[in-house]
Amino acid sequence: MAPKKAPKGEDKGKSKAKPGASKEEKGGTGKLKPATAINTRHILALPNPLTLRQCEKHSKKEEALAKLRDGAKFDDVAREFSEDKARQGGSLGWKTRGSLDAAYEKAAYELETSTTGNPKYAEVKSGFGYHIIMVEGRR
Repeated sequence: MAPKKAPKGEDKGKSKAKPGASKEEKGGTGKLKPATAINTRHILALPNPLTLRQCEKHSKKEEALAKLRDGAKFDDVAREFSEDKARQGGSLGWKTRGSLDAAYEKAAYELETSTTGNPKYAEVKSGFGYHIIMVEGRR
């Protein structure tokens, strides 16, 4: 006798996660697992406090975004465009909840993890300037 097939729409013993789905998506709900810390990178365009040239920094951020959309690696774009101490690829390292600017943190904790070669990123404006952020790890 041949084995019975499962009725359509029913995959017995198989995960409901999509092939290639990230660890955070595999809970079946499609939501990210709660994390207490993230490993994050960013590209920061700082406003000049003397001239407050926001539009100049906004256009610099847009130029960086265009490079990312064209397939450039996040860390290469960060080295070229970021204006802070994290210029070495934009890495801020592991940061715990509550240790980042509130606007940055909200966006970062909502992002899926990704790699610098294929980043999933978000834009945010904080008191520090314009950020393009990505998350490499969650724990």
